[in-house]
Amino acid sequence: MNHWMSRRKLLLAATSLPIAGMASAEPLQRGQLVNWPGVSLLDGSRIETEHVRGRPAVVVFWSLHCAFCERHNAHIEALHRVSAKQGLLVLGVVAEAQPRQLLSHMAARNWTFPVTLDRSTLAAALGARRSVPFTVTITRDGRLAEQIPGEMFEADVLGFRSLLSA
Repeated sequence: MNHWMSRRKLLLAATSLPIAGMASAEPLQRGQLVNWPGVSLLDGSRIETEHVRGRPAVVVFWSLHCAFCERHNAHIEALHRVSAKQGLLVLGVVAEAQPRQLLSHMAARNWTFPVTLDRSTLAAALGARRSVPFTVTITRDGRLAEQIPGEMFEADVLGFRSLLSA
C-alpha cells in the first residue's frame, strides 16, 4: 500500500467517528422520498413536516467533541447565513448534549443555524450513519439528494445553495 492510500484510510476513519446511541437506519437511496418527522428545536420551536414541504434542506449530524465537526459547522453556519432568507433549511442534529451546554457551545462560536437534539428521530428518517459529521441534502420536492460522511470544504458546503434552484 502506498503512502497516499494509508493517509486516506486514516483520514476517512478519523472523520467517521462513531456516536454511541445513534441508531443506524437503513440508508435511503438517492431520489427516494424522505419521510420528514416533526422535531423540536433547541430554541423551543418545532419544525413540522408541513414547514419542510417545498423547501430544500441541508441536515448535518454532529458532536460537541468532534474537531472535524467544529470546522465543518463553521461552513454550515456560513451556508445558513447566506441562504436562510432564500428558503434553504439548514438544520444541525447534535449527537449528545445538554441544552445549556449546547447553547453555550454555539454562542461561543456565534453559530445561529437551527439545532435539534432529536437525533434518533432524524437518523431513522434520513438513514444517517453512525458517524459525524454526516451531511444529508434534500431537494425541494422532498427527495434525498446526497448523504455525505465526513468533513467538507467550505466551497463544497456553500455549493449546497444550488438546491435552491433545483
